[in-house]
Amino acid sequence: MELLKSLVQFSVATLLLGAAATAPAAQLSTDARGAIPHDVQQLVVIDYRAMQNSPAAMDLRDRVMPPELKQFDEALKKSALSNQGSMDQYVDDLAFALFRPGSSGSGASGSGSSGDTLMTVGIAQGQFPMQEIVARFKIQKLKPTMVRTNSIYPMTKAGMVLCFVDPSTMVFGDKDSVIKALDARDGIAPSMLTNTAMMGAMQSVDSNPLWSILDEKGTQTMLQQLLGEAGSATDFATVSKRLESSWYSMDFQHGVKFDLTIATGDPFTAATLSSLMTAAVMVKKMTSSDAEKEALNATAISSTAGQLNIAFATTDNEFSSLLHSPLFQSVVR
Repeated sequence: MELLKSLVQFSVATLLLGAAATAPAAQLSTDARGAIPHDVQQLVVIDYRAMQNSPAAMDLRDRVMPPELKQFDEALKKSALSNQGSMDQYVDDLAFALFRPGSSGSGASGSGSSGDTLMTVGIAQGQFPMQEIVARFKIQKLKPTMVRTNSIYPMTKAGMVLCFVDPSTMVFGDKDSVIKALDARDGIAPSMLTNTAMMGAMQSVDSNPLWSILDEKGTQTMLQQLLGEAGSATDFATVSKRLESSWYSMDFQHGVKFDLTIATGDPFTAATLSSLMTAAVMVKKMTSSDAEKEALNATAISSTAGQLNIAFATTDNEFSSLLHSPLFQSVVR
């Protein structure tokens, strides 16, 4: 995957869900953090309320919305609320966690070992009419599955379920993933609260309206995709083993700004990665469209104190041109 395409995939397609004119922080409560399993590879957090206030974000929503969120949104509107309400008015923040399932906890069939298996769980925060939702489930004769004291309700024929962790926090996803999240929340298995590296990375970005953190493996995967063919170089094979974590944020208050930081632990590794990224950008420019070249020219790459920094900034108009480029179309199709 080429450099700009990957930058768009990681910093635009997912992040556009949170585009807005205003930018309150998208922070997770302790209950929400506790429902994320310890071995989280990537966590993306979006200020959903801000998205509702942005016509541009709503126009793009159907094109870039993760499949899990589409299923969740459609299922809730059909079965959880009366015709008088919409879940949109209750959700404040949305989080999606990509994690490696461990062997601890009550678990579920087929998810007993970590390996390279990845699972996804969604978490929604807001002020939910929980009694009304549960009442609607009963009317439709949707019986919950009990995991300890947790009621897990079926939402779709494809297997999506939801569970209220508390009146302001719900966990959703496939049943196996939700059970893993509940194991973490109930202390049956370790949660992200005990993952010092990811908790530390979160402190760097969680004051933003939209942010993401990645662990060592997630950072390696992201960089491999960002670098494209350059990622097969011997230098990358060497430095990739020294990657620790990464985090990025994006806001739309004054144009479009994207900031990515990769922690490597030592200045030499950060400088080597900076050189690889700079070379990849130069190669990509040779075959880019005008809109793509403008985006690459607006990308600054630097390293300092063991960290690689990538910053992207552009105007609303230039960003709009990028969205209509063949590159973006190939990302969101």
